Amino acid sequence: MELSLTSEQVALKDSVRRLCERDYGFEHRRGLLRSAEGFSRDLWSTFAELGWTGAGLSEADYGYGGGPVEMAIVQEEMGRALVVEPYLSCVVVAATAIAALGDADQRERMLSGIVGGETLVALAHNEVAMRGDDAEVATTAAQGPDGWHLNGRKGFVLGGPTADILLVSARTPGGISLFEVPAKAAGLGLTAYHAVDGRRVADIALADVQLGPEALIGPEGGALTAIEKAVDFGVIGLMAECVGAMDAALWLTRDYLKTRKQFGTTLNSFQALQHRMADMLVETELARSMLMAGVAALSHPDPAARRAGVSAAKVQISEAAIKVTAEAIQLHGGIGVTEEYVVGHFYKRAVLARGLFGGIDRHLQRFAAQALKEVA
Repeated sequence: MELSLTSEQVALKDSVRRLCERDYGFEHRRGLLRSAEGFSRDLWSTFAELGWTGAGLSEADYGYGGGPVEMAIVQEEMGRALVVEPYLSCVVVAATAIAALGDADQRERMLSGIVGGETLVALAHNEVAMRGDDAEVATTAAQGPDGWHLNGRKGFVLGGPTADILLVSARTPGGISLFEVPAKAAGLGLTAYHAVDGRRVADIALADVQLGPEALIGPEGGALTAIEKAVDFGVIGLMAECVGAMDAALWLTRDYLKTRKQFGTTLNSFQALQHRMADMLVETELARSMLMAGVAALSHPDPAARRAGVSAAKVQISEAAIKVTAEAIQLHGGIGVTEEYVVGHFYKRAVLARGLFGGIDRHLQRFAAQALKEVA
């Protein structure tokens, strides 16, 4: 894997950082969280105009020729600003599932809508009993003379409250299938709420939701591989956010220690605090290296090896993010736990990342199983 960015990738990184620094201050973010939708439609349109919504998609998928590296670049910079727009749920997870599974018409219609900033799509796959096992789908889809009938429940659907289209996984006679469900479909009930980091998520109930035959995405029973790939991309996108949050928390804490005084001197002169800052820096740089490995794993031709690489990145980065952001709060003192100060919100993003898309234990098991297979 090439460890240096191309000039185009550097320009992409700079453009995301400049906009976030100029237009995405912490007080602006707090205002968005209190708004009706929880994010800015105007900013979303700006993301599309700047090409960010298609940066990680190939030209064949109606994007701008990028891939996992471009996706991670955007996500890391968004993690620094704690962006709440549904980039991860729509542009990373849902778009990956559509690109991997949809037919030509479905891909053109939905992917072009995502890249153009006109359509918001969310993957409704997670269920309470799933516990990180993507194959444990209890929602069912039965085929009748008039099409498909979906019944079941989905939990903690990231981006669900504002999605125009939900990609709902369901068990069919041939296995696990994926369906395109309009957000306003009859029989679909949606309960929206805030995740710990402020982003909007939803629980979804499907009570005999009727869909036409064209709602099936890809072959009947053949969706699991595409869903697993989409979730893996979501994991690495979320870990890129964590690296950005860790980096921002680290340097924010450095600046705070340089100005806050105790016993007549600034806090950065105390050796014990210098050592803690050094530990935070080491954890952040190690996480950045693991993110590179995770991004590289997304392109591995063997799905099992890909998932193992993604799991290794998830375990290392999410644990490091909890440690670094918690240390940042500690070094800030009382102000660090207040809702009005940004540093505690980096910790909240890390807490969400640790549990989303499967817990640490699940990912450790997956990595260990693949490692044992390779040495056997």
